[in-house]
Amino acid sequence: MANPIQSLQALGQSVWLDYIRRGMLNSVEFQRFIDMGITGVTSNPTIFEKAIGGSDDYDQALTELSDSGKTTGEIYEVLAVKDIQGAADMLHPIYDRTGGVDGYVSLEVSPLLAADTQRTIEEAKRLFAIVGRPNVMIKVPATPEGIPAITELIGSGVNVNATLIFALEMYDQVREAYVSGLEKLDFNGGDVSRIASVASFFVSRVDTAVDRLLEERSQGVDDMKSLLGKAAVANAKVAYQAFRTTFESGQFEALKGKGARVQRPLWASTSAKNPAYSDVLYVEPLVGPNTVNTMPPETIESFMDHGRTEVTIELDFERAQRALTAIEAAGISMESITSKLLADGVKSFSDSFEKLLVGIEKKRQQLAEG
Repeated sequence: MANPIQSLQALGQSVWLDYIRRGMLNSVEFQRFIDMGITGVTSNPTIFEKAIGGSDDYDQALTELSDSGKTTGEIYEVLAVKDIQGAADMLHPIYDRTGGVDGYVSLEVSPLLAADTQRTIEEAKRLFAIVGRPNVMIKVPATPEGIPAITELIGSGVNVNATLIFALEMYDQVREAYVSGLEKLDFNGGDVSRIASVASFFVSRVDTAVDRLLEERSQGVDDMKSLLGKAAVANAKVAYQAFRTTFESGQFEALKGKGARVQRPLWASTSAKNPAYSDVLYVEPLVGPNTVNTMPPETIESFMDHGRTEVTIELDFERAQRALTAIEAAGISMESITSKLLADGVKSFSDSFEKLLVGIEKKRQQLAEG
């Protein structure tokens, strides 16, 4: 009998693990996730900061790299790349079995480059070559500077995970960048059937930001209170319709005929931040074909325990539109909120990246001192 994760697969949704750590890869823990039905892995600077700084998994390798004279930045890269390669190798059978649809692991370009198009392109190409695995995606933030980078990278044959998407308007640009990249690759004689991409649409953080404003303005207003916890799922449901509009259109048909894949929406930031909400709030309502949900381990365990599996992504679409309209009518600008969330997201990952480097240097000194 299929478990809940496997049931999602049958409905067209892949589940990826939003977590990586060397101890997990070197034990039976990661294989347990694969056996459960997990078909991919995502990472980010915050995940690596916690993994390297919060465990002793890397101490021996860190000492050896330090003794070899590598800088702190070089040490991080060697540690991260080895983890990504290890996960990619374990996921490769899934990549082969699904014909390149699944089995991917994502590695993020330094968030410190989020406002620099050319350096993002160069770094993404370099990382893709260093990892040297066909089932790796390079994460590029969906900033204004990241959009042309996505087009260039797809056009150069690099798998891309477009990340930190909050705004529907920015998601429009991400889809256009992907299609333009495929057209460029095709024009230059490349094989579009070998490219894969996802668009990571962040979910729970939208509710956190909108709910804060609703709480401030809803004193004694029941209608406004009814909107609490509704913005994030509504935003994602509208995004899915936009996905269908692009990839079921005539413009994409020619590329599809040459083997091009759709750029799947990936629901990210899916752990419920508000303890008053269901711990599977950002899983159950967003199930649908050609989607990915990347979950941290605790959300996976919750969904395995009590998650319901049915296609829900297009249910209550009109209600989702009404919720977003009502939020705007309450004087809350989704454009302003999503713009701030993007800026905050880049800053958060940049802070984590810098904290990671500081942590490596600190641990390096501690190990050297015995």
